Amino acid sequence: MTSRTKKQLALVLGFAVYFAALWYLWYTPVIYPLKIFVVLLHETSHALALWVTGGQVESITLNPMQGGATYGRGGIPLVTLSAGYLGSLALGALLVVGAQTKRVSSRLLTGVVGGMVLALTLLFIRSGFGLVFGLLFGVALVLGSRKLNGVWNQGILVVLGMTSVLYAILDIKSDILDRPGLRSDAAMLAELTGVPTQLWGFLWIGVACAAAALLFRWVLRKA
Repeated sequence: MTSRTKKQLALVLGFAVYFAALWYLWYTPVIYPLKIFVVLLHETSHALALWVTGGQVESITLNPMQGGATYGRGGIPLVTLSAGYLGSLALGALLVVGAQTKRVSSRLLTGVVGGMVLALTLLFIRSGFGLVFGLLFGVALVLGSRKLNGVWNQGILVVLGMTSVLYAILDIKSDILDRPGLRSDAAMLAELTGVPTQLWGFLWIGVACAAAALLFRWVLRKA
């Protein structure tokens, strides 16, 4: 067995242990901050899509029940409504890719992410819970980038990224496939396009699963 094969097997085992721990601790306070961070990525994705399509972002809210909303004007609804789940998935994948890219300092990247969380919080978040979370989480990432070494920061980025990827898939299943009557992004798209809510859910979860598989394959090839 070559050293590269051993490294790949260790990586597979590490991801398996991570996902098992994540699944086991999913409803505990340990994972709670990660879930709220993913909700923030979800709403940030809506805001980015709104801005890219010519709209204007007015505010973002987060609540303790792992929910959030992005308020704005203009834009292209078909794009902005689709951006939430898929955008948080894409941003999570970028964190993993950034953590695995040797040309990018993991400490620098963690600091940049923390700075962006702080900037987004101060500029757009208008709910009390969201403000407190954004400020604390952003400061924690900035401090982590300064106080922890590169290996720890790489681990932070991978955990944030992989949790976002997994949560996007689980969120689509929970919000759309399991509860099609919920006032979700897909439900609003169904009203806009006439395409059933669950069909949007199947489409998004298919894209999300394919993207997650490609990401995992890329990480293995980089090992």
